[in-house]
Amino acid sequence: MGTFIAIVLAAVLTNNFITVRTYGICPFLGVSKKTNSALGMGVAVTVVMAIATAVTYPLYEYVMVPLKIEFLEIIFFIFIIAALVQMIEKVIQKLSPSLYNAMGIYLPLITTNCAVLGVCELVIRNMDGVIGATAAAAMNTGWAVLYAIFAGLGFTLVMIIMSGLRERIGNYGEMPKALKGFPIAMITASIICMAFSVFGYIQI
Repeated sequence: MGTFIAIVLAAVLTNNFITVRTYGICPFLGVSKKTNSALGMGVAVTVVMAIATAVTYPLYEYVMVPLKIEFLEIIFFIFIIAALVQMIEKVIQKLSPSLYNAMGIYLPLITTNCAVLGVCELVIRNMDGVIGATAAAAMNTGWAVLYAIFAGLGFTLVMIIMSGLRERIGNYGEMPKALKGFPIAMITASIICMAFSVFGYIQI
């Protein structure tokens, strides 16, 4: 239970991929104008994170390490992530054309989303500083996938918060020209990051 709690807290709050690690900033700023699009992107990233970790972690531990080809991990991981994104892109295009159009260029960009590659890399590295030494010692494929799922949920949570704030700001009418668009988005993102920094005081 301790390992589970450590993984959930670290993935969602204390080491959130957007607010702490600043991974996945492109979709965070680009697809957070509408809550539906933000939710769709978050779910898509979570699915890719979970499946990619489920494939890359055992591949690294049980194939690459014994064969001493760990130096090829980035190449292998990128190919796996790219294949998963292509499959999910086709599924979304078939099931929800409106969501597919709303995501636009950011959907295929999940292939190069550093949050996805980051979680695959993080779970095979030293996670002592992320979830604590005890939990890190118990890391296996199951825990790695669980961490990836909650990392994706943390990503989704921040995406939804950001989109909700941007929609609310948009409903207030006119604002100074200098703040329109990207500037107000960056200010909003900064406030969210400052709010999440409080969770950094949680001792895991």
